[in-house]
Amino acid sequence: MQDTIWRARKRNFLGLPWTFTVYGFSKDRLFIKTGVLSTKEDEVRLYRITDVSLHRSLWQRIMGMGSIKIYSADQSLGDFEIKNIRDCENVKEQLSQLVEDERQAKRVSSREFLMDEGEADGDDILS
Repeated sequence: MQDTIWRARKRNFLGLPWTFTVYGFSKDRLFIKTGVLSTKEDEVRLYRITDVSLHRSLWQRIMGMGSIKIYSADQSLGDFEIKNIRDCENVKEQLSQLVEDERQAKRVSSREFLMDEGEADGDDILS
């Protein structure tokens, strides 16, 4: 993982980094590496990330951790979580900014439609 901006190990429920999952991101990709004997590395291009949210249970707040939920348009990875990481608010903000920058650089836009429930039947789309 060259040019890595951020890298952290998933932590267990006590906040200790005794797991075999490593997260990281560069300016254009997010990586998830798991395993010890047999390893697997997944990556998603940042422009494919559509939304980022932060979840902190009471225990995570006590231990100074949180989990970031990533919603992506990636076919193989789909939606996933970066679980139990320290400084989660800062990491989420940094990741959100990188995603926005990469989407603008690649000229990728996501279209969000807000409509009433009555409009959801599709009758008025072409009229």
